[in-house]
Amino acid sequence: MDAGIKANTKPRPQLRNRFVLLFDIALIILSALASYALRLEMGPDFFRYYLQGALWLVGVGLVIKPLVYFFFGLYRRLWIYASINELKLIATAVTTASAIVAFVMIGLFLLQVYGPGLPRSVLAIDWLLSLIGTGGIRFTFRLLAESRAAAEKGRSAGIRRVLVIGAGDAGALVVREMQKNTQLNLQPIGFLDDDETKQKHQIHGVPVIGQLDDLGRILANRRVDEVIIAIPSASGRVVRMVTEICRLKGVPFRTMPGLYELIGGQVNVSRLREVEITDLLRREPAQIQTELIGETLSGKRILVTGAGGSIGSEICRQIARWTPASLVLLGHGENSIFETLLELRDDYPALAIHPVIADVRDLPRLQAVFSASQPEVVFHAAAHKHVPLMECNVEDAITNNVLGTRNVVDAAITADVQRLVMISTDKAIRPANVMGATKRLAEMIVLDAAHHSGRAYSTVRFGNVLGSRGSVVPRFKRQIARGGPLTVTHPEMKRYFMTIPEAVHLVLQAAAMGRGGEIFLLNMGQQVSILGLAEDLIRLSGFEPGRDIEITFTGIRPGEKLSEDLWEAGIDYQKTTHPEIFRVEEEEAHIPASLSGTVDELLRLARDGEIEAILGRLDATIPGASVRSAPPPDLTAVV
Repeated sequence: MDAGIKANTKPRPQLRNRFVLLFDIALIILSALASYALRLEMGPDFFRYYLQGALWLVGVGLVIKPLVYFFFGLYRRLWIYASINELKLIATAVTTASAIVAFVMIGLFLLQVYGPGLPRSVLAIDWLLSLIGTGGIRFTFRLLAESRAAAEKGRSAGIRRVLVIGAGDAGALVVREMQKNTQLNLQPIGFLDDDETKQKHQIHGVPVIGQLDDLGRILANRRVDEVIIAIPSASGRVVRMVTEICRLKGVPFRTMPGLYELIGGQVNVSRLREVEITDLLRREPAQIQTELIGETLSGKRILVTGAGGSIGSEICRQIARWTPASLVLLGHGENSIFETLLELRDDYPALAIHPVIADVRDLPRLQAVFSASQPEVVFHAAAHKHVPLMECNVEDAITNNVLGTRNVVDAAITADVQRLVMISTDKAIRPANVMGATKRLAEMIVLDAAHHSGRAYSTVRFGNVLGSRGSVVPRFKRQIARGGPLTVTHPEMKRYFMTIPEAVHLVLQAAAMGRGGEIFLLNMGQQVSILGLAEDLIRLSGFEPGRDIEITFTGIRPGEKLSEDLWEAGIDYQKTTHPEIFRVEEEEAHIPASLSGTVDELLRLARDGEIEAILGRLDATIPGASVRSAPPPDLTAVV
């Protein structure tokens, strides 16, 4: 595709830098002579006393200035893209060159190499003329290129008229990019911004024509081919309002990446992405308290299990920002661990990163890893999480989620790890499936260890994570790419949703706030309808549900519930120092006294393949569990 774009894009004419050098040589001569002419009158006395000095100034300038300009890269730039940074570079190069010329000229004068004519002000005038001339020549090239581009733009067909939402720095960068890159065929026609001070002003020649509330009126009265939301920090309410109006008016829309996606402040219109469903959360994203996180992670030895998964790898990325002493990436899948390792080493070359391929079910291997790395903080994210698959693989769910957690906790206690956080799920509450039940048992193991050891071992509980592997949004996107239909299990199905960064913020915050034995959960707002999510994603892709892309209902899969809970009925939750994070502390009453014996029995039943006995034991152990009520697994219903 790139080759096709290059083949069809007419290159801009560019002035070769050797011609720029010729202009500079002529300018050096003129600047030297003009500085004398401006300082003195061109009479007989000039030729008698000052001509020799003027010629020496020309000669010295011709030798020194091109070399200094070359050193500063003034002959390696495309001046049709000149900006403020290039202006600073020109000023630095000209000033340096003029300073060297002045030093040489004064030295030659003191050595009496040439006659008496060296008025000191000539050197200052020469610097000023050189600065004006050198910068003027180069910025003339840009003005000529932009004039030609504007003329070509006026003649070209297929220009799309773009309305930009947001007249801040991001909006200005987007407009500038559209004006520079004419091959994009995008013409900004105006800004909308709620800032009163910007109304009726222009940015890069593009007017601010109204506020956000004027969007519907402007789309109705003007020709607008596309809307770009250039407010990276826009709230979900703003994005929803803009997207809904655009949808009703039939105008395509896109949004800029978030600030965490912008590299060095450079925005390229080709990087504008389609609006993601993450922009349409029905609540404000949770924020992180950086002070607590820094105290917990900076300079510490940290180990992450499941480091190659969606959540585990994001935990590693976020931890790396806090400059830990070392980071151990532990996982069972070598490819995912390798990919995480490569990314982190590229982004944090100074960080001590240790990849470990290990299975959490292998206790001796875990103990050896913990003994060698001596972690101070452990994040346990390794788990099987796919509900229908675990209905078909009950034994593996027990050994991985239950035994694996017990092994990690035992290894942590043996290695004297003071802080551990386990990742759990809302499906652990009144579990109707094997995955949720095993995660509830894993919670009990962590909390029991915290109560008996007195260490800061805690768990975090959250709902579905948008964009994680195996989640509904990537699946819907694949189905839309194939032309549909989108498969929804039930029209009344609802779930709590959060973004991957939110999930990781919650995990890191729990690590900072945990004192031992807590379950932390995020204020996730109201549950979101899966059907509504599917319809939104179809519209965001430029289609209409039911007309362009069909939605079909496949029936509830084994182990699924219509809605989830974050805590047991009747259990109180307490506020924490973080306004969006709550703590549940009354779970200890639900931990059976014979937890260790129950886990041992489940492991024996898993080895023997006693599925019915496992399900019965899970229901008997976990409050509100109804694992046996799930219909027998049908492999055709897994996906």
